[in-house]
Amino acid sequence: MEDEPAVLIRDAAFCWPDGEFAIEVDEFALARGERLLLLGASGAGKSTLLNLIGGFLRPRSGQITVLGQALSDLGQTALDRFRADNFGVIFQMFNLLPYLSVLDNVLIPLRFSRQRRQQAGDAHACAERLLSRLGVAQNLHSRPAAHLSVGQQQRVAAARAMIGAPHIILADEPTSALDHDNAGKFLDLLQAETESTGAALLMVSHDMRVADHFDRVIDLTSIARTDGRNSEACCG
Repeated sequence: MEDEPAVLIRDAAFCWPDGEFAIEVDEFALARGERLLLLGASGAGKSTLLNLIGGFLRPRSGQITVLGQALSDLGQTALDRFRADNFGVIFQMFNLLPYLSVLDNVLIPLRFSRQRRQQAGDAHACAERLLSRLGVAQNLHSRPAAHLSVGQQQRVAAARAMIGAPHIILADEPTSALDHDNAGKFLDLLQAETESTGAALLMVSHDMRVADHFDRVIDLTSIARTDGRNSEACCG
């Protein structure tokens, strides 16, 4: 339903198999169309939380609901399809395929989601439009991703996440390799793109200086408890 949040977490707990790190979240919500910054120190569990929301990890207990769908009700194949349809992900290290062209990297999500292919329309034109709006020059579109600068790779990763208008963008420290001015410019572009599609944006970072680009800023410690070996999440 449209009035349900994009993401809702209740009483979720997760522990890595080695028992060295666990995270527990009593309640967290991301509204549809909201741009939210989640702050936390390195190693605090920010990436783990994003991976739980995206269904890359499954909680040991509790409920994670995305767009009204409880992720725990989905088998692995259905979960993979749901993620491909509804999530765009900007990884901290971008995770571009270095031997593919810029354009082919952006088109990758459409291979896995018929819904996003349909929403993209003319796939190549959509990819080129996104790249251009994100400041990637036309003469770079056929260049292998490995030949790009860090800033250029970052923008390609954002275009890949945005193509086909997914409902939720997850961004894991995407500005960590940029200085403050360039980080601000990138976030301005990302904000404009999410506004144009109505996507919710959840970004995790340790950098409070980017806070003014978001509707809401919260600290990870306000919603989550993290611990090492022998926490409840590990022993439950």
